[in-house]
Amino acid sequence: MNTQALRSLVLVVEDDESIRRILCIALQQDGYDVVEAVSGQDALLYVAEVTPNLIISDIMMPDMDGLSMLTQLRSSPATRAIPLILLTALRGTDALIRGMDLGADDYMVKPFNIDELLARVRSKVARPPIPLDLLPSDWQTGALTPRAVRAEIAREFERAQRGGGAGVLAYIELVDLPQLQQRLGGRSEAQIVKQLVDLAGADARSLDSMGRISAERFALLLPETDAPAAQRRLTVLSQRIAGHTFKAGSERLRLTPAIGYTTFRVAPSLDGLHHQALAAVNVAAAHLDLQPMRYTPAHDAALAPPPPTRLSALRARWARIYAWLRLPFQLALVLILFFVAPLILYAQLAMRGHDITPATYIVVVLALLLTAGLIWAEGLLALRATAPPDQPGAPHPLASAIIAAYLPNEAATIVETIETFLRQDYPGPIQIILAYNTPYSMPVEAALLDIARRDARFLPLRVASSTSKAQNVNAALAHVRGEFVGVFDADHHPQTDSFARAWRWLSNGYDIVQGHCLVRNGEESWVARMVAVEFEAIYAVSHPGRARLHNFGIFGGSNGYWRTDLLRQTRMHGFMLTEDIDSSLRVIEAGYKIASDPLLISRELATTTIRAFWNQRLRWAQGWFQVSLRHVWRGMRSPHLSARQKFGLIQLLVWREVYPWISFQMFPIITFWAWRVGGLANIDWFIPLFLLTTVLTQSVAVGQTFFAYRLAAPDIRRQRNWFVSFFFSSFIFFTPFKNLIAMVAQIKEYLRERQWKVTPRSSG
Repeated sequence: MNTQALRSLVLVVEDDESIRRILCIALQQDGYDVVEAVSGQDALLYVAEVTPNLIISDIMMPDMDGLSMLTQLRSSPATRAIPLILLTALRGTDALIRGMDLGADDYMVKPFNIDELLARVRSKVARPPIPLDLLPSDWQTGALTPRAVRAEIAREFERAQRGGGAGVLAYIELVDLPQLQQRLGGRSEAQIVKQLVDLAGADARSLDSMGRISAERFALLLPETDAPAAQRRLTVLSQRIAGHTFKAGSERLRLTPAIGYTTFRVAPSLDGLHHQALAAVNVAAAHLDLQPMRYTPAHDAALAPPPPTRLSALRARWARIYAWLRLPFQLALVLILFFVAPLILYAQLAMRGHDITPATYIVVVLALLLTAGLIWAEGLLALRATAPPDQPGAPHPLASAIIAAYLPNEAATIVETIETFLRQDYPGPIQIILAYNTPYSMPVEAALLDIARRDARFLPLRVASSTSKAQNVNAALAHVRGEFVGVFDADHHPQTDSFARAWRWLSNGYDIVQGHCLVRNGEESWVARMVAVEFEAIYAVSHPGRARLHNFGIFGGSNGYWRTDLLRQTRMHGFMLTEDIDSSLRVIEAGYKIASDPLLISRELATTTIRAFWNQRLRWAQGWFQVSLRHVWRGMRSPHLSARQKFGLIQLLVWREVYPWISFQMFPIITFWAWRVGGLANIDWFIPLFLLTTVLTQSVAVGQTFFAYRLAAPDIRRQRNWFVSFFFSSFIFFTPFKNLIAMVAQIKEYLRERQWKVTPRSSG
């Protein structure tokens, strides 16, 4: 075999099938990769995807002859250097002469000697205009070679160091490419890389350049670019790559990019520049959320964790002390902010003749009135919640489910969950993906593999290096084949008709549908029973009522069904504590439609202890606060939202954060009044404003409990004593406790404390 032919690609363009087959067999036996085309038009379509090392083309062909094809090839900078051998029936014809004038490199007259043709092919492949190892760019892909791109980076970095200019080096990794290399081979890889280069060049400037830095990574050099501009451009590029359908042979693929970058100004040296870009892309590859990652020193741990030192041990000790003290400190800070500071303010102003407590009390009453009115409005509207269309708008396609799990926490329930999903009564085919992370191997993984062997619909996917649900979901998207996909937590058991019901929404114009999450372990504890009723108030009342009131729904993180293309485009951001709500707001701001269906039921496990409830709700509340800070102004500026929807966003994002602080002002106000009049017993509790406050407070609890009971699922509504307990607990303990959690969460966010605590599960 000709060793020079290895990995060389020859395109044979010939309409005569017998001649084409002779050429292909001879070239393959000599070690070349060969592709075929029957006309010049077909050949140009292929060359647009990947550049061959050589073209052998007949002159006379239908649709587009060889000379017209040659003219187009030589007119494009990307293809003008491809060696081309013409085949002709007659020596010295006008067509042949014209072909040589147009830039053909050689010719053969039919019938030709195959050994002579192979010798000419070897000559053209082995001796291009410059030696192969010195080519500035790869012929097949258009990417700069590793040597060329490193030289370009060095030149721009040194120029910036001398002149103080800006510049950015980004590393790009297609995280799916190593697996595809094994399955598809080098030719398909070249097609993928060429398309990647084209995507990166769509908005490139004259100084920008892109090349292959190693087998699995690419470098994008952005001279005269600062970090904010690079972040914007790289975000667009990441979305463009994720949304592109890559052609690789006969397959159509969706690939996931990871992009990490650093700036010339923070790199200490050229080697440091490459080190920083590599560290950043490693972190981006762990998150898989399509967000370009800018280098920080903390990313160095992704390459090599620093060795322990005396200073690091001291820091670890102080970190343990802070961990023990931080909750009491945060609670004390909340107490100061909502009680002590206002009380001092009221007293100081009163001593100066300015008593503002009556006006403040009226504000509190109005806040209670507004909240009560919104709760009653949502409840009344939920009584006639929008139902899905009676029939699907299209035949049932392949559907997928992603179950995200942290395996040590879900080991007791995960097999039961998988078996529940496999019992889905869906008219079309279905795919079940368990995307899980675990710090160590567990025995239950053997049971999962056994299920996968028995049922081809199930795929267990262990996501290496994952630390979040967002990473698990993002990793699973590379394996999703369904037209729509349901996203679930690992304790969820959807009803058997769930996927069919969700398709009735999605096939009739909706992009996402959020179902009703029902607690299935309410008997286990008082906390679980309170959560069971609370979930009815949320999923059976608030979500559908708000959808009618404000004309948009919310994806709550589980038992939600997405159009697959939209979820691939949106992803989940692991840096958000409530990545589900963040993804909801991003699609709402972009004008997509989310439905809320209280009869699309999935049963899940509630927390069973106060400690677990505190940790779970603290993360939820801090995540909501993050979302509020991130999306209020974005939502207000969105051209896709109506005034009604923007008002709904203010209620959802602003009012929910402000209300706990306003409602708790009742305590310093009453304390101040008691101090002024000599004790609580001397306050006139029967004045109309006090009575109105009491009625409003009670009406919220009454409204929530009434509508939750009226619209609850039958198996929850049968537990009437749960609703009675919820009513009394809501205004005595449950609601104030959740408001306290919301305030602590805001303090934690301002202190940038964003530790993720896994919610313990019972077995149900």
